[in-house]
Amino acid sequence: MSTVAETAHKPEHDCLLRPGSTNCAGCGMSLGLQWLDEALGENRPVMVIPACCGIVTAGKFPTTAYGVPTVAATFAAAAAVGTGVSVVQELNGDDHPVVCWAGDGGTYDIGLATISAAAERNENIIFFCYDNEIYGNTGGQRSSATPAGVRTTTTPFGKVETKKDIMSIMAAHRVPYAATLSLAHRDDFMRKLATARRTRGFRFLLMLSPCPTGWKSEPTQSVELVDYAVRSGLFPVYEVFGGTHYRINVRRDGTPVEEFTQRQRRYRGVDVDLDIVRAQIEQRWQFLETMERAFPVAEDRR
Repeated sequence: MSTVAETAHKPEHDCLLRPGSTNCAGCGMSLGLQWLDEALGENRPVMVIPACCGIVTAGKFPTTAYGVPTVAATFAAAAAVGTGVSVVQELNGDDHPVVCWAGDGGTYDIGLATISAAAERNENIIFFCYDNEIYGNTGGQRSSATPAGVRTTTTPFGKVETKKDIMSIMAAHRVPYAATLSLAHRDDFMRKLATARRTRGFRFLLMLSPCPTGWKSEPTQSVELVDYAVRSGLFPVYEVFGGTHYRINVRRDGTPVEEFTQRQRRYRGVDVDLDIVRAQIEQRWQFLETMERAFPVAEDRR
């Protein structure tokens, strides 16, 4: 693994995430980083990463697993730091993308104020949330992204509250582009990264990111779990332009939600009412399908 001093002298084709990182087997975040790297190609990003598994990925000084300039931000400050980097880039005539890479703790919870501020100002950054639905880096505590009924270290009898709808919150800011990403649908994933790259302003990307350690799942099943979440309708795959125009990219196919829940021990030992989960899925899809019909995406964006 290369030292921090050597990083600045790496050739442009060096990968964003180098071999030898500290990430766990089956980590959805790792695959997301690799696909982000592939989508951006030689246009290397500047990464801004708050406290999360993503910054632990770098490893211990003086080594780093990242092959691009990376700023470690405080838990709440990723969007603010990204804003500063973006402004300096623009002053210097540098068009390398600024990517804030955060977990759900630094997005749904602790980082929400600075994200909202950057979105309201329409700062020219890509904010990428890899959502593993817990505070994975600090022991697997619940976050507002944790689904109802899930057992975590701070909800041993299952979380009571439903998961926060962060996509609707970002859409309410009227940001130019917001989209959900599925690790089980690579072509759609890469297309959305390309769309985010060519769009100017604040872009928000949400990826469901399995965490075998926190989800109590098998590392080999991470992509399969995302597929079940998408097919059952639990994790809708869609995009929103300008906060108002909706397009659903992958339709649910009637796969039972049990295909997703039964493969994770975080759902065991708690009383999860799947009828309530199904009702929530149905309500969410009614909203998305209504918005898609009422506010379709313009032809020039298809």
